[in-house]
Amino acid sequence: MPDDVPGAAPAGGLRFVAVLGPTASGKSALAMALAERAGGEIVVCDSQQVYIGMDIGTAKPTPAERARVPHHALDLVRPDEPFHAARWAAIARAAIADIAARGRLPIVVGGTGLYYRALVAGLFDAPPPDPEIRARHRAAAEAEGVEALHARLVAVDPDAAAAIRARDLVRISRALEVYEQTGEPISVLRRRAAPPADLAPTVLLLDPPLDALRARIAARVDAMIAAGFLDEVRALRAAGYGPTLKPLQALGYAQLGSVVDGTTSLADAVADTVRATNAYARRQRTWFRAQTAARRFEAEPHPDEALAVLG
Repeated sequence: MPDDVPGAAPAGGLRFVAVLGPTASGKSALAMALAERAGGEIVVCDSQQVYIGMDIGTAKPTPAERARVPHHALDLVRPDEPFHAARWAAIARAAIADIAARGRLPIVVGGTGLYYRALVAGLFDAPPPDPEIRARHRAAAEAEGVEALHARLVAVDPDAAAAIRARDLVRISRALEVYEQTGEPISVLRRRAAPPADLAPTVLLLDPPLDALRARIAARVDAMIAAGFLDEVRALRAAGYGPTLKPLQALGYAQLGSVVDGTTSLADAVADTVRATNAYARRQRTWFRAQTAARRFEAEPHPDEALAVLG
């Protein structure tokens, strides 16, 4: 479970509003209304909207919406270029500082919890998993017991070990793996990556009931199909972006890619997209319910109600 993140803004620091919640909960519409009423600009916290050419299927703000309110952290890389949360956090932090310096209100909006955590709590650029190291750890755990691995971790990184249960093989192995790869404890790397403690977010969290969210998701997927989502996937394929690329395995893109390949029908792809998006939204709700917030809304609030929270 991610660490708790700030909810109500402290007295000092770089102030911004964060509108967070699961997909299709109404975040973007609320953020637009707040920006227009409060003189704000939007910083998009979405791991898929960073990709150029992935517009309809990511519910990216339209050109008309971007003309009404400036948006940041969109269209940063091509689908075949690497991208990660730590890079987004650096871009977002710079955008927040620039917006605030111009006397405008930064509004971070999105549902990618990992990206938001990277912004407010820090996230180091970890080395990739090493299958050989992990296999060696599994073998050691079978031969000596997981507790023996935990004892090794206590010796090299007592701070990390104190936060990990003695039989949590996955987390123990990862902490040891990072130490073996870098020569430094994972706890030290995390502290080094933490941003300066000068961010002052006010979090507005949208948390609609699951039944309402399912209905909104189904309507959104239908609207995406009507807007040309399938043609967008065809265009990405024609541009040379194959189905094995991680962005092309995202919700909707993987399912419609099967339609392009002729292995499934459009109706089945749409139904599968709705099912997969519902499952993703449930995971998002679980993630965000562990976070603190200045205010939680089950129903999409009137902008004036949200503005009242900001003071």
